[in-house]
Amino acid sequence: MKASYPSENTARERWIVARRSQRHAVDPSQPYAFLVEEERAETGEVVGVATIFLTNRECPWKCLMCDLWKYTLTETVPAGAIPAQIDHALETIRKRRAGILPTQRRTSSETMQQGVTIDSAAGSVLDRLEACPTLRQIKLYNSGSFFDPQAIPVEDYPAIAERVRPFERVIVECHPALVNERCLRFRDLIADASQLEVAMGLETANPDTLEKLNKRMTLELFSRAAEFPRKNGIALRVFILVKPPFLDEAEGLYWTERSLDFAFQNGASVASLIPTRPGNGALEALAGQGQFAPPKLSTLEAALAYGIKLKKGRVFADLWNLERFSDCPECFPARAERLRQMNLKQEILPAVVCARCHSRCR
Repeated sequence: MKASYPSENTARERWIVARRSQRHAVDPSQPYAFLVEEERAETGEVVGVATIFLTNRECPWKCLMCDLWKYTLTETVPAGAIPAQIDHALETIRKRRAGILPTQRRTSSETMQQGVTIDSAAGSVLDRLEACPTLRQIKLYNSGSFFDPQAIPVEDYPAIAERVRPFERVIVECHPALVNERCLRFRDLIADASQLEVAMGLETANPDTLEKLNKRMTLELFSRAAEFPRKNGIALRVFILVKPPFLDEAEGLYWTERSLDFAFQNGASVASLIPTRPGNGALEALAGQGQFAPPKLSTLEAALAYGIKLKKGRVFADLWNLERFSDCPECFPARAERLRQMNLKQEILPAVVCARCHSRCR
C-alpha cells in the first residue's frame, strides 16, 4: 500500500525526502544555469534581463513541490565562489552577445546540467541575443534564499554588489522568514546605483493547501514579511503556483486568482505565475494517489488574463517547459507565443482558436 502524505511537519519532511532521486553534480565555482530574457519593466519598457541560477547549499526548507534541490550542494560554498559564478555567467553572456562564443540550442534537460538555457515556448533565448535589448536588470536566483547565510556568505555581499551595480534593478529570491536586516545591508551596498527587488514565494492563498506544502509559512507570516520591503524601499515580486497539489482544475484557477489578489493587497509590484510541475518524486507519488495533476494550459492562460486585467502590477506566466501542459501540438506554438506577448505587453490578446482540438484559450 502506498504511504499517504503525512499530516505532521517532521513526518512530511521525511516523506518528501524519501521520494527524491539523486542530485545532479554541480560545481561551486560555476552557476548551474544562466540565461538572457526579455521582461516588461516597471516603466513599461521591454528590457533585457540576465538571470543567473547560482550554485549553493540546499535550502533548509523541504517544500512539497520543490525540485530545485537537485542543483544544490550539501555544504556552504567557500567565500568568493558566488562572485566567481556571477563573473562566469556575465562574461559568457557578453561573449555570446559579441559573437565570440557560438550560441547553442539545448533540450530542457541539457539546459540545467550544462549552464545553458532555452525558452521552450519560443525557441532559444540565446539565439535571440543580438535582438535582445541592452541588459538592464539582473536576477540572482539560488534555489532557496539569497539572505540565507548558509547559502550566500554574508562576507561576499560587497563583491556581489560590485558586480551587479551596473544593472538598474537587482532581483533576488528569499523565503519570507529570512527577509530581515540582511536585506538592508545588501540594499545599502547597491542603493546609489540599483533598485533591489526581493521575490518571495506565496505559492497559494489557500491556507489549507499552503500548510500542506510544508513551507512552514502562514498567510499572516507572509503579510508581515511583505511589509518589511515595502517600508524599506525594496520592491516585492511574488511567486504563485498555478494548481498546486490537492486542488482540482477549477479550484486551481480560483485559488490562483485569489493568490494574485492577496499578493497585490500586500504590496507586490510583480507576480509570477508558475505552473506546478512534477519531477521531484513527491508530486509523482501524490499523482499516483489522485492528489495532484499538472494544470492545463488553459488554466495558466486564464490566470494570466485575470492578473493582467487587475492592473495592479505586472503579471508574468512562467513559460519554462510549457509544452508539457499542452494536449494539442497543433495550437501549442500559437498559444505559447500569445502568452509570451501577453507577458511583454501586459495586454489580453485575442484568443487562439484551434480547428483540431476545438479549444479556445482564455
